Parts: sequence; structure tokens; C-alpha cells
Amino acid sequence: MTLKELALRLRPIIEKAVQSLDDTTALDTVTLYPKWDGSGVEYAADVRVRYDGVLYRVLQAHTSQQTWTPADAPSLFAKVLIPDPEVVPEWEQPGSTNPYMAGDRVTHNGSTWESTIDNNVWEPGVYGWHQV
Repeated sequence: MTLKELALRLRPIIEKAVQSLDDTTALDTVTLYPKWDGSGVEYAADVRVRYDGVLYRVLQAHTSQQTWTPADAPSLFAKVLIPDPEVVPEWEQPGSTNPYMAGDRVTHNGSTWESTIDNNVWEPGVYGWHQV
């Protein structure tokens, strides 16, 4: 068996195994997750897929369609937001399906903010954040 054949056999096993990782670890290993496929693939709720190098969680079971990309179907996918806990990312508006959690840090309008609440969908400076 060639190395390529071995890799092709191991890939599905790896893609299944990484689904059990927490989000922080998952974001360190995005390339191990299956690429999103819009050609009628059945996706179960809570699995993670990558699309354009970004990790998304499937919110509800569905059969994929080309027009339901993770970036364009917020009822089906939620972007995993804090990509690297060591890097403070720029704040982006989350939906109710991918809120910031207490302790998450972001930058916004030139300042660094820390969420003081779980399930935070508010803009920093409005509610649920303190400036650090």
C-alpha cells in the first residue's frame, strides 16, 4: 500500500475522531475537519465542517445544497468564533447560535473588551462587556 492510499483510508477515521474535540482544540486543527460539500451530503447536527478555511458547526440536520453554504445559511451553520485563544480577534457580530462566552476577549473600536456573560451577542460597550 502506498502512502497516498494509506492517507486516503485514514482520512475518514480522522475526520470522525476530531468531531469529539472541544472548540479551542478544533480551531487549532481546522484542516483535519471535512470540507463542506454542497452535492447532497447528509449533515448531522453538531458536526463541524470547514469552508474557505473557516470552521463551522452544523446547527440542524440537513442535506446539503450548493446554495446553502456555511457562510450563506445562518440557520444551518454557526461559525466557531474564537479561532485562537492566544490572539484577541476583532469583534464580529455573532448570532444567537454562536455567541461569545464569559471570558472571551475581542478588540473593538481600538479597545480590548472581555465578555462578562455567557451567550453574549451584544456589541462591546453596549452590554455584557468590560474594557480591559
